[in-house]
Amino acid sequence: MDYDDQLDKALAESPDIESSGSRFEVPDPNVRPEGNVTVFENFQPVVDRLGRDEAHVLKFLQTELGTSGHIDESGRARLTGDFREDRVARAVEEYTDAFVLCLECGLPDTRLVDERGTMMLKCDACGALSSTGQ
Repeated sequence: MDYDDQLDKALAESPDIESSGSRFEVPDPNVRPEGNVTVFENFQPVVDRLGRDEAHVLKFLQTELGTSGHIDESGRARLTGDFREDRVARAVEEYTDAFVLCLECGLPDTRLVDERGTMMLKCDACGALSSTGQ
């Protein structure tokens, strides 16, 4: 059997892998009103998936939503005001675009680094270094 025959056989016997198109998926925010506060119930799992410091994510959400907030003992974010789930989801998506996904290759294999006092996004996949604008 030559190489092409072996390759054809291997491809034919390989299982089809279903793909959602992206290996990086952030959980949808689960928010609920509680008095004059919006509780972001799954804040910690979202932060864990983003791979960023919870204080950094909370600060961004506060700025983006124009509110104050804090993280309670259960790891939930408590945001002052009434925010719908879709608005919080947009803010999380904007955070992901600005501070997680590489501008060059689009992968989430990044980390925030300090380059001479400027916060930069360093991609471990392609090596790109880009400004976060913050």
